[in-house]
Amino acid sequence: MTIKEIIKYLDDWAPKETAWQNDNVGIQVGRTNAKVKNLMLCLELTPEVITQAIEKNCNFIISHHPLIFYPIKKLDLDFDSNSKLIEKLLKRDITVFSAHTNLDFTKNGVSFILAQKLGLKRISFLKNLELNQFKISVFIPASHVEKVTNAIFSAGGGIIGEYSSCSFQSKGQGTFKGSDISNPSIGSRGNFEKVEEIKVEVLVDSWKLKSVINSMLAVHPYEEPAYDIYPLANKNLNYGAGAIGYFEKSLTVNETLNVISKKLKSNNLRFVGGSAKKIRKVAVCGGSGSDLIQEAINKGADAFITSDIKYHTFQSAHNKILLVDAGHYETEIPVIDEIQKRLLKLITKRENIKILKFIGSTNPINFYSKMRSHVN
Repeated sequence: MTIKEIIKYLDDWAPKETAWQNDNVGIQVGRTNAKVKNLMLCLELTPEVITQAIEKNCNFIISHHPLIFYPIKKLDLDFDSNSKLIEKLLKRDITVFSAHTNLDFTKNGVSFILAQKLGLKRISFLKNLELNQFKISVFIPASHVEKVTNAIFSAGGGIIGEYSSCSFQSKGQGTFKGSDISNPSIGSRGNFEKVEEIKVEVLVDSWKLKSVINSMLAVHPYEEPAYDIYPLANKNLNYGAGAIGYFEKSLTVNETLNVISKKLKSNNLRFVGGSAKKIRKVAVCGGSGSDLIQEAINKGADAFITSDIKYHTFQSAHNKILLVDAGHYETEIPVIDEIQKRLLKLITKRENIKILKFIGSTNPINFYSKMRSHVN
């Protein structure tokens, strides 16, 4: 199996087009045509990750945080740490791929897995992405509807939430008159024709639009098919920011904090209390999600769990919602298990490719207390 094949699988799950516009997702360093020896997963790339990858004969590393976030102006191999990492990767012929905010914004991505880790049920997006869908309406002779719609569905059209092959079809009569140099598949040139047609309407994500149209045109029987494309303001049910769900039963504030601490293996929670004495409906966002606090309040969440919260943000949330900073690393690292699980289904044992997680922590933050100290 090639690196390119694995990237295609990951892109189908977490499309790069859903990423934050200033993010740098996808290939960071290396080649995609190479065959995968072994594969290593990590939250971010460090010298220790590369050393372990070399020891385990991995030529492909998948990280959540991009190695290259800002444009590179120079490669200073004497002083710049990122330049040194890139040099080592190139010398060892190791490819690095990153799925960052696109993995945050996809179903069963960072925030969904965080919610599942905390035991939440009935999970949905806290805030769905918008303005990234189109509706295609195409007119098809009744005899070719199945062939054309199958092509559209195979190219990724017609997906709404947990449903695929979604369309609306209505019967009507199409008319046309071909010119002297036309080549109509129905009737003859120069004649006014009437044909029983089906109007098929299908929802399409913006990044799939070109592929869906090309697939549709490739099998449509007409020389010049008639179709319309409409931009939509719909909320996309399959992509969004954060997640919201429910505990199976209401918990006290202390019980909620204990669950977070235990499930995320974090003994250093920062929080401010809200108005609710019992916690049932909970919103989460893996990584930095302070911009979603008001969304969580608007959705009636009793608690919001995220990271990187500022002092005045805590102050503003006081008595409104139980706001918990559980750590950037701690709220994102659970998704690595999900990536491994999915890749294990893709890569069969017959291919003899190991999918390894970095053994250790890449968390740069250490904690100190008077009673005890902890160093990663």
